[in-house]
Formats: sequence, C-alpha cells, structure tokens
Amino acid sequence: MNKNESRFWRKMTTASLSLAFLLSSVTAKAQTSLDARNIMERVYGQDTSHDFTMKADFEVYDRQGQSTKKEFTYMRIGTPEDKKTLVAFTAPKEIRGVVLLSINQQGTAAASQAAANRAAASQYVYTPATERVHSVVQQERSARFIGTDFTFEDIGEGVLEEFNYKRIGDADSIDGHKTYKIEATPVEQGRSQYKYIYYWVAQDVPVILFAEFYDAQGHKVRVLHATTLKRENGVWGARHTEMRTVADGTRTVLTINGVKFNTKPDEKLFTPQGMAEVLGNSAGK
Repeated sequence: MNKNESRFWRKMTTASLSLAFLLSSVTAKAQTSLDARNIMERVYGQDTSHDFTMKADFEVYDRQGQSTKKEFTYMRIGTPEDKKTLVAFTAPKEIRGVVLLSINQQGTAAASQAAANRAAASQYVYTPATERVHSVVQQERSARFIGTDFTFEDIGEGVLEEFNYKRIGDADSIDGHKTYKIEATPVEQGRSQYKYIYYWVAQDVPVILFAEFYDAQGHKVRVLHATTLKRENGVWGARHTEMRTVADGTRTVLTINGVKFNTKPDEKLFTPQGMAEVLGNSAGK
C-alpha cells in the first residue's frame, strides 16, 4: 500500500476518508506523552511523497446484501496540507470516465487559525456523457459519492487544521490493537457536515482503525472500520476499509489493490480544465 493509499484510507477512515496513512510504531513511553494533536499529526504526517497513484474498488452493499463493484484510479499530488486529488472511475461501463477533483489548499494563517482563514475545499465532477464539469457546492458535500456510503466530503481528504482534537480515552482494544480515542470537532461548523467525529487510533502503529461520524443534530450517521494493515515504503495503512450508513443499513467496502509513488503525473490533469483527460493519462500507470 502506498502513501497515497494511506492518505485516501485515512479521510475515508477518518471521513474524511480518507480514502489514511500513518506513522511507524512509537515506543510505549513516547505514546504516554502524546496529546490528541500529536496523535493526529502522526496519522496525517506519514506520507511525504510528492505524489501517488493507486488502483482500488468500492464494493457497495444495499440493505438486502446485494452488491455492486465500482473500480477506480486515485491520484494525489502535493503535501498533506496543500494537495489535489483525483478519483477516476474505470468500471462499470455506466460510470467509466466520471472524475472527481478535490483541491485542498492551506492558508497562510497560523496553524490554530488555518482552517478559519482559508477558502473551503473546492470539488469538481466531470461527467463524460455531458462532457461538462460541475462544481460541488457546500450543500452537496454531505451527499453520497457515486452511490457509495462515503460522502463527497469524506472522499475530499481534508487537512489536519480543519478540526480541533481532544484525547478522551485509551483503554479500548480493536482487532488486537490498544487504541487512543480521539474526539474531533470542526474549527468552523459550516465547513463540515459533521458536528463531531470519534477516532480510534492504534497505539502500536498510527493508523485509524475505527471511527464514528455524528451529524449536526448529534446523531451517529456513519461508522468506519479499517482492517488488513500493511506497511509499504515505510507507510502504514489499511487494505480494506468499510463505511456503514447507520440509518440505511447499507455499507461500502473500499479495497486497495495497488499503489505507486512519485510517478510524476501531469499536473495539468489536476484542474477543472484537465479532468476530461485523466482516464487516458492514468490508464496503464
């Protein structure tokens, strides 16, 4: 799994997903002194590559358990605080060529005020049937992304400074890993669909293993569970991430099939004007 995989998993695992990719192990002594901000900095700060490309798929399950698969290529350029990501669907035929561009750029303000002083993340969708680019407005960011249980906000990969963090526990064990429980609340409520998010971060490897997402009314709306941890190129991440929508009884499993780092994609693709060329330029990489 590549560094970008880790990132992608982290927003989907963090919602967002995050696609999330986390640091290497830290000693037990060092862990005891970590506050919530330190823990999440480790989660966000592991991937130092200039870019990455990954092949992945969504397995979407309805209330009756019937499933459909959606395959895609995911690309990212830039840093954790200043990045652009592309999701380009390759199958099935009905959605082949649909592309989502997310642009997250850090402002110049101090870290504690960064989220409040920068423009909200920009997202654009290209649809080959119409050959048009549609700007995703703030009200649409809570909508399901191409029929999955991940929302546009989850897929967009936010930045660390968009949330405040509080460590509220460290006794839970998930899949054999002792965890830190972190509460994340938006710095600016209008910039997120979530009132707060709970993250369970593994103590031995800084990966988000579990998350619960709560809407503006404080209702739990989504639950995320990351499994099959793997370290590649010094980066820890999950090969499988499940997002479940509580009220609907639906779920989506994200599977990472392969990742490449520092392939230097054409940065012109990461613009609204270049989205139509993404599939042709990313195929075969």
